[in-house]
Amino acid sequence: MKALIAMSGGVDSSVAASLMLRQGIGAHGVTMCLQESARSERDIADAAAVCRALGIEHTVLDCRAAFAREVEDAFVAAYENGRTPNPCIICNKKLKFGRLMEAADERGLDLVVTGHYARVAYDKPSGRWLLKKGLDEPKDQSYFLYLLSQEQLARVRFPLGDYTKDEARALADELRFLNARKHDSQDICFVPDGDYAAFVERYSGKHFPEGDFVDPEGHIVGRHKGIIRYTVGQRKGLGLASTAPWYVAGVDADRNEVRLTHGEGLWKRTVYAEALNWIAVPGIDGELRCCAKLRSRHREQPCTAVIENGRLRVDFDEPQRAPTLGQALVLYDGDTVLGGGTICEVQP
Repeated sequence: MKALIAMSGGVDSSVAASLMLRQGIGAHGVTMCLQESARSERDIADAAAVCRALGIEHTVLDCRAAFAREVEDAFVAAYENGRTPNPCIICNKKLKFGRLMEAADERGLDLVVTGHYARVAYDKPSGRWLLKKGLDEPKDQSYFLYLLSQEQLARVRFPLGDYTKDEARALADELRFLNARKHDSQDICFVPDGDYAAFVERYSGKHFPEGDFVDPEGHIVGRHKGIIRYTVGQRKGLGLASTAPWYVAGVDADRNEVRLTHGEGLWKRTVYAEALNWIAVPGIDGELRCCAKLRSRHREQPCTAVIENGRLRVDFDEPQRAPTLGQALVLYDGDTVLGGGTICEVQP
């Protein structure tokens, strides 16, 4: 059996490659070039160096056009429509487990391996492949992988799912990888400075005009600097004087308005999601008791899930802070991902 190893240039994918070799599985390292940048060149060089150290072949795939089309275009469109996207989830679906699956097929390779902190298991009673949390819960990345299909999960391996981050770094030190102490990326790869608004304007070539900040009663309380600069729950950068702090409660792209609240308006109990993908179950028939996450760092909370007019409706036992249009709503049963979708509506 042979595997394509997605080599990002970071420590996690490097250790994942070494673990597969220890299992006696042949490996071919592949690095996706997603954009032209000094950072990308460094990552490719680091990945190539690790592959040389491991004695495996290394290939670079030019994915710049697909990345722009599938990820960056969608990112910009979401902000233009007042939503807050999660591009890593789309990249995982379309490129890391889309284009890389194609690359594996082209090379006659059986598996695709990445350095994600998650686990895959086969459930014989249901006949379904399961996506599970990584054992290092603070590093768990199952939330970002909920769009994977049964066909993709059948061929994916996550060797680091049974390891902690500290254990992975210790293995990299043991193997004397040059990237053993390389810092983890904490930002969106194509917006390294974190200035999303500047990227959207530069990429789209558009200027997003000022508009009104409005309070819960619809009164104008100030002027915003363009809707792409705001997301639900935001407090900093509003530039408004008030005896009580203002928070962004919503963005209305059609009216070019940013709705504000003093905080109470951020808490919602009911969340709807669309563009659904199911993993552990083929779907929901009737009410389902489970837990759900609203964002990657949100600890999943008890809820009741049901399908309503083709959309997923989740009623949380307790109101949750700042569910945001465009983010992912992911359902869990213990450490197993049931499925999820994109948040499209929230209600009190």
